[in-house]
Amino acid sequence: MYAFDYTRPKDLAAAAQSFAGSDEPVYMAGGQTLIPTLKQRLRRPSLVVDLGALPELKGIAVAGNLVTIGAMATHAEVAASADVRRAIPALADLAQHIGDPQVRNRGTLGGSIANADPAADYPAAIVALGATVYTPTRSIADADFFTGMFETALEPGELVVKVAFPVPKRAAYMKFRNPASRYAIVGVMVAETASGIRVAVTGAGPSVFRVPEMEAALAKSFTADAVKAIAVPVDDLNADLHATAEYRAHLIGVMAARAVVAIA
Repeated sequence: MYAFDYTRPKDLAAAAQSFAGSDEPVYMAGGQTLIPTLKQRLRRPSLVVDLGALPELKGIAVAGNLVTIGAMATHAEVAASADVRRAIPALADLAQHIGDPQVRNRGTLGGSIANADPAADYPAAIVALGATVYTPTRSIADADFFTGMFETALEPGELVVKVAFPVPKRAAYMKFRNPASRYAIVGVMVAETASGIRVAVTGAGPSVFRVPEMEAALAKSFTADAVKAIAVPVDDLNADLHATAEYRAHLIGVMAARAVVAIA
């Protein structure tokens, strides 16, 4: 690693002040992405601002039809939360299958979605459930938050404070995972929300996306057969050593069908 300064502020105001006072600062949530990039010398910050002590970014609450999760809630905390399991079991199940126990106990919701890895799991839940992402100054709708591979609507230095998930009528998340990293080669969340059926796919493309054809088919017939025959175009899908674009297109249908079976 290169040398850098480090601070662990006690509130959001102090964090923002430290960030603004440095030439090349970076925020650190759980560190599951930042620390490896520092070790590999892919990042060279002048200052690391550790968000671990900020009370404004913690906590899980259920009020009415919303489950609100602080940005610094770990995957393990989301998975173990009785409130989340009762309100949105699919979200708790998704968190339970992120990485391994070490990753789940360090990685955070806010860090994950701010990084916007194309194979991350939470983006599928954000989009399928119609969640709203909150920063200290504004709210960002699910459709506007993820803008591309490792890209979001966040401005430089802007933090995720919390995410509010509307409680769906029913939902399930299924993924075909990389056996080593446990990232989603393809992950699909199917949710019946107040605004209708949503099908959100992660891992298959540069960013999370919905499949309108599957949503329309499931609105007519909520069965696995309704989505199995729907072909997803391969033009914009990822292709790498783990899976071809054609295989990922096939997996989208398989995972969507499994999600439907899990909740039908």
